Amino acid sequence: MAASNFLNVYKGQDAIRQYFDPDEAPPLPLVELPACLNPYHQDGVHIYAKLMSMHPANNVKSMPAMNLLEKGVVPGKTNAIVEYSSGSTVISMSLVARAIYGIPDVRAFLSNKTSDAKLKLMRFFGLNLTLFGGPSQPEPVDERGGIRAAERLAQQAEDIINPNQYDNDDNWKSHIRWTGPQILKQLPEINLICAGMGTSGTITGLGTYFKAAKPSVIRLGVVTAAGDRVPGPRPYALLAPVEFPWKQATDHIEHVGSYDSFALSLDLCRQGIICGPSSGFNLKGLFQYLEKCKANGSLKDLAGPDGGIHCVFLCCDLPYQYIDEYYDKLEEARFPPIKNHELTKVDKYRYDEAWERDCLDVLQDFFQIPNMFNLLHSIRSSSNISLQDILISKPDVSIIDLRQPSDFHSYQVPGSTNFPIALPTNPSPFYDSAVMISVWTKLEETFSSNETSLSQLLGDKRILVICYDGDTSRVATSVLRAKGYVADSIRGGFSNFARLDQVSQPDVSNYLTGGLHEVTLERAKVKVTGS
Repeated sequence: MAASNFLNVYKGQDAIRQYFDPDEAPPLPLVELPACLNPYHQDGVHIYAKLMSMHPANNVKSMPAMNLLEKGVVPGKTNAIVEYSSGSTVISMSLVARAIYGIPDVRAFLSNKTSDAKLKLMRFFGLNLTLFGGPSQPEPVDERGGIRAAERLAQQAEDIINPNQYDNDDNWKSHIRWTGPQILKQLPEINLICAGMGTSGTITGLGTYFKAAKPSVIRLGVVTAAGDRVPGPRPYALLAPVEFPWKQATDHIEHVGSYDSFALSLDLCRQGIICGPSSGFNLKGLFQYLEKCKANGSLKDLAGPDGGIHCVFLCCDLPYQYIDEYYDKLEEARFPPIKNHELTKVDKYRYDEAWERDCLDVLQDFFQIPNMFNLLHSIRSSSNISLQDILISKPDVSIIDLRQPSDFHSYQVPGSTNFPIALPTNPSPFYDSAVMISVWTKLEETFSSNETSLSQLLGDKRILVICYDGDTSRVATSVLRAKGYVADSIRGGFSNFARLDQVSQPDVSNYLTGGLHEVTLERAKVKVTGS
């Protein structure tokens, strides 16, 4: 621990190594849980989360990874690292290998039952993956498993090392070197330490350290309930072949299932302790032990000289890679509902403000108009001339009008084609999810058609889409752009376009009533100023 680096700043070409090195950084946070997360608060129990997830590698395995590679990498000789790991250990190794030793070739052997999210995460960090069938947590001595396969690969090549977290004492000794001293310095009054057991390295190291540094501390290990699975820890039966001295390093062992692990982790996250399921697993093990002590009247025996019972459990990693599993394990009622969830199936394409054009820009860009000022002046000064009489679309332009046929035939932009999808009585699709679903579905079906007439209409042309208020045409533009067409819409729709002319309100008597009008077309003349 670097007491002098309280600002947590790392400089120079060696900065990343310093950033990863626990000897160069302030201790990882130790945070007491609030009473809402501590059912034993009224009993004088104080529970603290040791946030191992706050290391740069974001998991408890960063400590073993640092220690294993420091002892195992041979500078100038080691070119690759291979490890059997479900994620955290080998991800930490890959980060440390690159940042400190300049070794990019880190290979992960792992179970074919690993979640897709975790496989993607490992590949994200540049790991080369090899999957193995059989048990997801093979025995270290099983010749058919990935642990032995990693050992054999390293034995066959001098430039490849297999740190082997399952059989290398530098795993658990990392917690004697760093984690234990940090906790004791942060909380000298500690009475109980709790950690999960996978390789058993964490509890072996912590238990061994506190046995020597403060023998009164209760050392609680947590294993997975038989027949269940929690990412990271193992069931008790699979600890039998592990040769670390975990039995001498523990005073008591609790068995915890996956449901409680995920549920408590969720509770922790929502109260600001962001952590994965193995952290909830550890906390549940601690709860079970405290409950047993309370039931048999021995809880007060855990108290220290100050009368309080100070317990620390480890938060091992972050929840994000397990998100799908939270939803699989826990009831739907634990998660707030999504309003307008039906929109997840429609309106799937991107939007761009540049595709929503002003009226005057549209006139100049899509129509043959020699002089805009003269055009508007002519319309203003003559009751017999309208845009219908003057506008001619450019040869490379196709105009799509989404209004209803009666409005289209009453007044239309010259050269336009009618696709009656928008209704003037409907709310905007951006205000009403039902309208969005209806409009988007119709647009998707219409413009996905392979009809020759549609291909001839759209082809390689620039497309202008018009509707009543611009919102339906905005959706249409998104659909058309997604299908490879160059499409734009008019901001404000036909109502804005019509303000350049003299147009009456559309006849909505033939449409269903009760909804908000998509637009109200006013009789208006544009006042042209300037020269």
